[in-house]
Amino acid sequence: MLKISLGRKVAIKILENPAENVEELEEEYLVLRDLSLHPNLPSFYGLYYLPADRPPPTAEQSPVHQNRLNPDDQIWFAMELCSGGSVTDLVQGMIRRGERLSEKQIAYILRETVEAMVYLHSNHCMHRDIKGHNILLTEDAHIKLVDFGVSSHMGSTLGRRNTSVGTPYWMAPEVIACEQQLDASYDARCDVWSVGITAIELFEGQPPLSELHPMRALFRIPRSPPPALDPHNALNAPSLADFVSECLVKDMEQRPFAHELLEHPLLRGTNVHAEKIRAQLRHEIKRQREEVGKAGSDLPATVTRPEATTKHGKLRVDRKSKPLKMECDDLAASSEALTEIVIIVLQKSIASALQGRFERGQIYTYIGDILVAVNPFTDLGLYSFEEQQKYMGKARSTNPPHIFSVADSARQSLVHRKRSVAVVIGGESGAGKTRSANLLLKQLVFLGKVKIIHSREV
Repeated sequence: MLKISLGRKVAIKILENPAENVEELEEEYLVLRDLSLHPNLPSFYGLYYLPADRPPPTAEQSPVHQNRLNPDDQIWFAMELCSGGSVTDLVQGMIRRGERLSEKQIAYILRETVEAMVYLHSNHCMHRDIKGHNILLTEDAHIKLVDFGVSSHMGSTLGRRNTSVGTPYWMAPEVIACEQQLDASYDARCDVWSVGITAIELFEGQPPLSELHPMRALFRIPRSPPPALDPHNALNAPSLADFVSECLVKDMEQRPFAHELLEHPLLRGTNVHAEKIRAQLRHEIKRQREEVGKAGSDLPATVTRPEATTKHGKLRVDRKSKPLKMECDDLAASSEALTEIVIIVLQKSIASALQGRFERGQIYTYIGDILVAVNPFTDLGLYSFEEQQKYMGKARSTNPPHIFSVADSARQSLVHRKRSVAVVIGGESGAGKTRSANLLLKQLVFLGKVKIIHSREV
């Protein structure tokens, strides 16, 4: 190891049982060999094969058998040491102290991560396992995206894959769907979803559904509304809340590409404050080391256990364990029967919830990405100038459900993604479709008048 002989400390990633992990080995090596010069990817110093101790071959063994890989063999990847640890460890350490990262600090981490992601995607590679554990800090608090064992090289930037792989809590709905739907596929925008989940993790300390078993989370993610920041937290970080909502669009075709995220207000301009933020993060790394009695150490203060990963319908708890076939519990044992039960329960629950909200004067309700409106046949004073101002450049979670929020989201999507946006209004006769269309147009015109002062895009 030349770098070690020169006195440089490196990180060693050990891949156990290479014979059973050839695909993972190849993907990791290709990314590190070809793409590691990017500032947000770890420098690569070499690949080393360590054979296990084995008895000498017998005369009866063929040359092929003699050279076969042993389960106890190891492959070592020597790469840049990121002694600041993972951002997950950093966040967990702060939360134990009753603190959290600021919105600007999170923006810096996300910006550097997205830069790495854009570089990978431009080189026809999707990561497929972006999460806090795979975002590391160097001693100088620079950000490095690591762990490319489940990444995938594509023939083009818009190439697609159909393998259900990743860490359950961070996996996009379309990736999970590939396990059951033979015609399902996804592209590099699955990484954008994972970045959105990581943003929640950085602010709240855990990804959504982390209290559930990984199998149950895989069942819930495609069937639930997109996650969002806790409403109380969203008030303290409105730009982050909006970034999360832009990443976590369940329809992959409506989700932005990685390079479009760089234009989001949360990430724009972070370079101006980068050195100041790095100084803050360096201070936090040092503080956490001192708290555990490791002052002066070049190792992270705490190390949390990574979450289980899944591939080809099997769950792997850690790098040494064998993948185990995921067994559904009673709740998920029969998806068809469960679906019927869920539909019946949901129909009753939704009707009851809508009636209760209507009686309290709340005629709008979100069900997933859909806004349900119950016609009150009277003026409730919900469409004043003051109400219009509330729904101007805001994250959906900031205000109560409203037709003005649909207009605001449509306009933000139009401006950020530079493509046409369709809003579909449906309902029975007398449901108020014409009224809703007029209100939608009213808010769009209002937003256009406000923004025209600052921009000629509208």
